[in-house]
Amino acid sequence: MTSTEISGGDRFESVQSIRDALKEVSYLADDGIASVAFLADKLGKPVLVEGPAGTGKTQLAKSIAEITGSKLIRLQCYEGLDESKALYEWNYKKQLLRIQTERGDNTEDWTDIQDDIFSDEFLLTRPLLEAITSEEPVVLLIDEVDRVEVETEALLLEILSDYQVSIPELGTITAKQIPLVFLTSNNTRELSEALKRRCLYLHVDYPELDREREIVLAKVPNITASLADQVARVVRSIRQLDLKKAPSVSETLDWARTLMILNIDTIDEKIAKETLNILLKYQTDIAKATKELSVDD
Repeated sequence: MTSTEISGGDRFESVQSIRDALKEVSYLADDGIASVAFLADKLGKPVLVEGPAGTGKTQLAKSIAEITGSKLIRLQCYEGLDESKALYEWNYKKQLLRIQTERGDNTEDWTDIQDDIFSDEFLLTRPLLEAITSEEPVVLLIDEVDRVEVETEALLLEILSDYQVSIPELGTITAKQIPLVFLTSNNTRELSEALKRRCLYLHVDYPELDREREIVLAKVPNITASLADQVARVVRSIRQLDLKKAPSVSETLDWARTLMILNIDTIDEKIAKETLNILLKYQTDIAKATKELSVDD
């Protein structure tokens, strides 16, 4: 399969159907998010999702897998990730045992043994290879791709271009189905132009006030509309401060759950300051927010 032969999928009927389905699994997507997911399916292209940590980038891929009934395969990126952990490696111990057994029997020559040990039986599939060889529909999540070295991005290019993998001993393995691919990045470094060219682009920022209030209402059981509104407003005011790390959406939800556990109905300045450690994870940020925060603003 070449890149010109890649055809889109038929997972979604419309942009609105994606929004509606995501809402059913408590992921509140705007038209921008739903449109990119729709086009990614129809065009057969991966999506590069960038934005601050904790804004729902990873959850988007998980939610798309859930609403489509697809298998979620996740490649968690980190510094030092290489081909053996991302793509495949050979089971060397099993190969060695086979070599010792066959040579002990003295029934096969080396060529036959070599053909045998470099077969599917001895191949250890990693997330990238697993995604394209899967018989069932797949959502492939390549999480925090900005954490890998520039050289490691080359491992992704063939897959993202042609949905195929070249293994010297086996040849080219072509995708049995086109996975829906999401790459997430927290912008810790600039990604290569070659990688970006192969993707649709989506930026997920901190939500607007109304949307964050809706997220809190959807994700925190039994919270009142009044408390959800207060939570969203306080978090919004904290994000406007010059902080080392602004509160993420997940931290907003943790704070809302904390207030529920404490049976708080109304957030006053005292309660907000006493629970800042749920929202902020650096003492300098907590000190700054404690000094400057005013719930009434």
